Amino acid sequence: MGLFSRRRRPAADAPTDREARTATVEYLRDFVRTRVGVEAYVEPATNVTPTTVMLVATDGEWTRRKVPDGQAAARLARELDIPVYDVQRTGYPQRVRDFNARRRLERRRQQRASDAV
Repeated sequence: MGLFSRRRRPAADAPTDREARTATVEYLRDFVRTRVGVEAYVEPATNVTPTTVMLVATDGEWTRRKVPDGQAAARLARELDIPVYDVQRTGYPQRVRDFNARRRLERRRQQRASDAV
């Protein structure tokens, strides 16, 4: 028997596909419900990553989750009642880059403060 030919049993407590989808949709619903001006950006699959949907709030805070395909992402955005964009056409909004830059600065300040102690 080859090293890679063994089949592994899924863990007994591992979520099913349906449970994982339900949990993901509920997380995204909560993100939309607790933030202002959320928009969806569909990111195409690459050689390294599957198709994903990135939700971006007005302040630039974002979250990303994988989806089966672009059509599923569009259906999800309609279900969440938020606008949806193709990131290949629109690009990422500047507020995402600004948010990431602010987070980087905060981490550096925290690191310096913990190094000084």
